[in-house]
Amino acid sequence: MKKLFYVGTLAALSACTGNSGYTINGEISDATDGDSIFLVEMSGRQTAKLQGAVIKDGKFTFKGEQSTPALLYLMYQNNSENDQALDFFLENGTINVKMDNENPSATGTPNNDAYQKVRDNINSLQNEMSDIYDKLSSEDDLGDDVRTALEKQSEELEDRFIDVVVKGTKDNATNEVGVYMLKSFYYYMETPELAEIVSQIPERFNSDETINHIKEQVSKLSATTVGQKFTDFEMNDPEGKPVKLSDYAGKGKLVLVDFWASWCGPCRQEMPNVVKVYDQYKKKGFEIVGVSLDQTADAWKRGISELNITWPQMSDLKYWQCEAAAIYGVSAIPHTVLIDKDGTIIGRNLRGEKLYEKIAELLD
Repeated sequence: MKKLFYVGTLAALSACTGNSGYTINGEISDATDGDSIFLVEMSGRQTAKLQGAVIKDGKFTFKGEQSTPALLYLMYQNNSENDQALDFFLENGTINVKMDNENPSATGTPNNDAYQKVRDNINSLQNEMSDIYDKLSSEDDLGDDVRTALEKQSEELEDRFIDVVVKGTKDNATNEVGVYMLKSFYYYMETPELAEIVSQIPERFNSDETINHIKEQVSKLSATTVGQKFTDFEMNDPEGKPVKLSDYAGKGKLVLVDFWASWCGPCRQEMPNVVKVYDQYKKKGFEIVGVSLDQTADAWKRGISELNITWPQMSDLKYWQCEAAAIYGVSAIPHTVLIDKDGTIIGRNLRGEKLYEKIAELLD
């Protein structure tokens, strides 16, 4: 099984440091003497090997100079099940690396020490999550009670994961670690948290396209956050007829705006929960308005049928350029916006049990 020790998507980061050079002293478990390990830069799905070192007695060394810190891979591949990768900050100083299956680490310099604290917490949670996912995906008949309990544990672990990510980003908002984590995980964060973090980002990152995009998202989210009146938009229904959100919201019903797409796996997984809530509360003053990020009408209509969706739908078929998604700062789906009877936003990104509990609280 491939061992990948890293958190999220890798990105190059920049900040000024000294020029005394770097030394990476590394240890790697289960590696063959004479094999090579590489420093690798990633951009999207493209990889570039920057430097290689030979492994001897389970150890390796890299030396050089780095003008600005950058988040890179250390990658070992030997065409077996023991491929290993570790993300770390290449920066001047002495960096001590341990690549193993249990406790991967990179320490010794400011950014790596800070990042390792977050990595330790995330790795622990990911190990717990993996155990639960293995049980849920097993062919054994777990029984409804056991499966429900495991799913609840999974949701609790996901909440803890988000807490760790948010805290790690806040604690490091003024350095490369916080900027990297913000770029990787901002879609998990609530608007007030994002606004607080973004306000602390140093000016040296002003040219970063992703950071500027996040700042734009914060501005949009602030206009459509909890406590604000909903912002209207107009698109077509599946029959091509123009409809507005205001045709439903602010008309005396509790309205859930559900951003989804037929091609979105997590959306399809979540949809039975949405169907359940709708069936139970549609006669009690609850409405859903689906906003699809599909690209073709055929795929959209097929998804509606396959997923037993019976509530109003609209889309401009513009994929991630969906105008409604842009208005509401939606960068990941599924995503929901809950609007009260008077048209005020009272919840965002409610899913699963949390969605059910919120609707039950308001309508039971």
